[in-house]
Amino acid sequence: MLKENYYQEIDQLFKRIQTSQKQVIETAAVAIADRIEAGGNVYLFDTGHIIDSEIYNRAGGLVLMRRFTFDIQVSDNARVTAVKDENHTTAMSGYTNVILQLSNIKSGDVLFIGSVSGKTLNVIDLAIEAKKRGVFVIAMTSVIYSAQLASMHNSQLRLFEAADLVLDNCAPYADAMMDVEGLDSRFIPASGIAAAYIMWALNAEIVENLLKKGIQPGVLRSVNVEENRIYNIELQKRYIEKGY
Repeated sequence: MLKENYYQEIDQLFKRIQTSQKQVIETAAVAIADRIEAGGNVYLFDTGHIIDSEIYNRAGGLVLMRRFTFDIQVSDNARVTAVKDENHTTAMSGYTNVILQLSNIKSGDVLFIGSVSGKTLNVIDLAIEAKKRGVFVIAMTSVIYSAQLASMHNSQLRLFEAADLVLDNCAPYADAMMDVEGLDSRFIPASGIAAAYIMWALNAEIVENLLKKGIQPGVLRSVNVEENRIYNIELQKRYIEKGY
């Protein structure tokens, strides 16, 4: 019975996405195809659970979707001598400007940023600083969830307020979507499967738009089929040269 309830919930979630996200998916695809045609790159930065692992370097996926990551490590083994702001918002806001200076991301590129809550300092700061550099920022988030949370960035913006375009995964507040008798917490998160559903729909739109421009984007093949390994190696070489 529970799995049937799950199927119903998923069907309803997908219908909400088809209705509410149709226009924004089409708008995003046109913007991305235009930037690819102009020589831009497409990057995926995800603090959620699905976008980069589902889309990047995947058989049947576009070679032009590239993962973007960064890491900051601080070793501080001395006694505590001062009380830091709880979220480090004053000290940390703007720090991704340095990260972007060290990266290959440039004006005219596209950056997807995934965060279900959309409240954390790193994703908001990255969106703000990337936009300053002329990068087209697309958020993947839950608007209804994020709108009820306080931002950890000193701008007080949430990700959906900081991006150029917002893909709403339509996940409910706190993400879990099923009430189950006998459980004291809601069950099964919506955001992961919703994000994958939206991103593959968007990829389909991107392909359609690129083909209309006379651009055939590279699609990775499964390396479990022997002859595909050489194909993928050549595809990566073509990507380095053309960006798609």
